[in-house]
Amino acid sequence: MSLSSSILRKLPAAGLPAVVIVAAALGLAGCSQEKAEVVQEVVRPVKVVEIGEAQTTRQLDYSGSVRARTEMNLGFRIAGKVTERLVDIGQHVNEGDVLARVDPADYELSVKSAAASLDAAERQVETVDLARKRAEQLYAKNFAPKSQLDQARLTYDQAVATRDAARSTLAQAQNQVQYADLKASKNGIVTAISADVGQVVAAGTPVMTVAVDGEKEVSIAVPEMDIAGFKPGKEVKASFWSDEGLTLDGKVREVAGSADPQSRTFAVRVSLPDDSRVLLGMTANVQATVGSKAQLVSIPLTAMTEKNGKQIVWTVDRASDTVHPRPIKVANFTADGVAVADGLKQGDVVVAAGTQFMTENLKVKLSGDAQQSASAEDDVATTSSLH
Repeated sequence: MSLSSSILRKLPAAGLPAVVIVAAALGLAGCSQEKAEVVQEVVRPVKVVEIGEAQTTRQLDYSGSVRARTEMNLGFRIAGKVTERLVDIGQHVNEGDVLARVDPADYELSVKSAAASLDAAERQVETVDLARKRAEQLYAKNFAPKSQLDQARLTYDQAVATRDAARSTLAQAQNQVQYADLKASKNGIVTAISADVGQVVAAGTPVMTVAVDGEKEVSIAVPEMDIAGFKPGKEVKASFWSDEGLTLDGKVREVAGSADPQSRTFAVRVSLPDDSRVLLGMTANVQATVGSKAQLVSIPLTAMTEKNGKQIVWTVDRASDTVHPRPIKVANFTADGVAVADGLKQGDVVVAAGTQFMTENLKVKLSGDAQQSASAEDDVATTSSLH
């Protein structure tokens, strides 16, 4: 029941002329129509990005650690029980410094035994030398046959050979005593210790690892989908977490010939220029630009949404200022957003934020001309919203 009907019911019918009643009813109906006309179409301000020219390159970014180009696993050249460890991890050592020792007692006894054998061999040489000289004198006076002289000379030669062998045995025993000291063969930093005091080690067992001073490099692990972009000699950029302002030009030195059986990644070594700010163990990011089979464009992550199980973006029709959903094919996710392989072309205007409020043919208002987004390798530029 309308308001005019209620009013007319409350008024006495006999007291009002018919013209007045009709006028009142028309006036009230006009007020209701005026209220209905107040409802206006919603126009939502949006933040957008315009798709720029696609490029056929990708920016790869991998993290790794700084290592020395040469690392030595040092071990004793003899077996024995470790009696001393003179360095710790992280300590810098110089060539010739003693790093550890094993018990040399048995080897010192070998030296004494070899020295005694050498002394006996020298006495034997002196004895047979006298016999040889006497045989030569007797032979010269025709008092002894030629065979006796030959036998004396042969005995002497055998004694000399035995003496020389004893000298070599003594020298070897003396060397083994020296090998009881594990010494650094080059300047470097101790990065690992594998044996400690009291442990019995075999000859050649790694006891310490020393990173040799000099050229440093970054070791990274690259998956097989990107390894084709890394070749020896390729120039890359290396940045460091500890110093945002430090960026160095690196060069790929070595690429592993086979993948790691567990991680299925390839080890890549990147040489760095000499810089005192770069320390062993620092975390580094290696950035490389490689070719891409598909032309990629980049959009902000907030521009992508899902509809009916498909990844879409909302594009703006400049002619009608309305938005429409468009399916896209995502190539990969980057630090700057989403790299799109298919579904967008240069000049498309994409809603960059607030996609949850978008509906088909929704009227929108831009804050101005949309800025062009960069390629898939650059930063994404967006316009500011109205409010």
